[in-house]
Amino acid sequence: MFTAFKDLSSQAKVWVYPSSRKFYPQEIEGLQQKIEEFINTWKLEDEGFLASFSLLYNRFVVFAVEENSEIVNADIDKKVAFVLQLQQEYDIELLDKMNVCFKQGEHVQYKELKEFKKLLKNKSVSAKTVVFDNLIQTKEELENYWEVPITESWYNRFL
Repeated sequence: MFTAFKDLSSQAKVWVYPSSRKFYPQEIEGLQQKIEEFINTWKLEDEGFLASFSLLYNRFVVFAVEENSEIVNADIDKKVAFVLQLQQEYDIELLDKMNVCFKQGEHVQYKELKEFKKLLKNKSVSAKTVVFDNLIQTKEELENYWEVPITESWYNRFL
């Protein structure tokens, strides 16, 4: 069942899907409706199932499931199938984990890892550049460790 993201506990499980582009303003409302509808039907048979989502920077789709809600492989498969539908419908990439999202001023950039390494080498980005660690696993980590300087992330190995 869908619940407000803010109402989930800090230990709620999260999955972050970075989009290869920002969602256009005219896409946001429809996207949010589709995600909420998916969540409401995701585990309809499980009355105790609580889930939510957040759309951050109009670029990151974050799914969250309350910590005491059971998730099995079939549930993950349903979520991934839904994400694949979103990719097709919006002509975006959401499942590519070989990319880096980082802030450049107030803008969020999305680059392939290979290109990001070149930016580091050319000093177009620095050790202070804020990156998004999309491998975080809980709502607490999302709130405290998702946006960090490169030096505090796993990307620091490329410095």
